[in-house]
Formats: sequence, C-alpha cells, structure tokens
Amino acid sequence: MATKAPEKRQHSLETIEGLNKQVANWSVLYMKLHHFHWYVKGPHFFTLHEKFEELYNEATLILDELAERVLTLGGKPVSTLKEQLSSASIREANGGESAEEMVRQLSDDLLQLAAESKLLAEQAEASEDAPTADLLIGRQEWMEKTIWMLKAYQG
Repeated sequence: MATKAPEKRQHSLETIEGLNKQVANWSVLYMKLHHFHWYVKGPHFFTLHEKFEELYNEATLILDELAERVLTLGGKPVSTLKEQLSSASIREANGGESAEEMVRQLSDDLLQLAAESKLLAEQAEASEDAPTADLLIGRQEWMEKTIWMLKAYQG
C-alpha cells in the first residue's frame, strides 16, 4: 500500500493541473461571454444578447464546480486573471468582433473545451477518480448540445 499512495498522489496532481487548465479556460470564456453580451450588434442583437447572458450564467456554474473539485483534491484553483490568461488554451475576445464572429469563436472555444474535458475525464477514470470523471462527463452533454445549437444558428 505504501507504493500506491505516491501513484494516487501523482494522479491527483495531474488531475489538479488539468482541472486548473479548465478553471482558467472557463474564466476566460466567462469574461469573453460578457464581452460578447455587451458588444453584440446587428439584426440578431436580442437573440444573441439573451443567449450570451444564459451562457455566461452557465459558465459561472461550471467554473465553480471545477474550482471546488480542485479544492476537494487538495489543490488551489487558479484565481487571478494573469494566471488564468497564461494557463488557458482559449483566448480572450479581441474586441470589434461581428455577431457572426462571436458565435463562431464561441463554437470553436466550446469544441476545444469539450475535447480537453473528454481527455481529462479519461485521465481521471484511468487514475480511478470517478467523481472527477463524472463531473467532466456530466458537462460534456451540455457542451455538445450547445455546440450543436451554435452550429445550427450559423446555418
């Protein structure tokens, strides 16, 4: 049993690192969605303004779940903008995006988050961390459905 503890700890450290990347990603996405919500213009303003608000509210819940899982595993969630921007694999909004570009970026970001989340869930399962795997798998369905809806909106 003494040899298993370090293995478990190593898996937890890898899982914490992966979860923290997702905390960073969802933090960036949260701010990006606010930016899109505030700056969307055009004939689809009302639809997108409302949708972006719905999505940043959902991002808040996801972000909180991920950060709390990091804490549960004994880690410290990345919590400064500097840390989040340097750890995230998605990029913040540039400003000046058209409504169409906002939807495309959001769709691309969610595709990336879904792929990274799937890999992290597989890693958690391999290290026998079912709660983390369940958390990530549970959010996968929401991301896939949202991606589908965004793609349908794009035509």
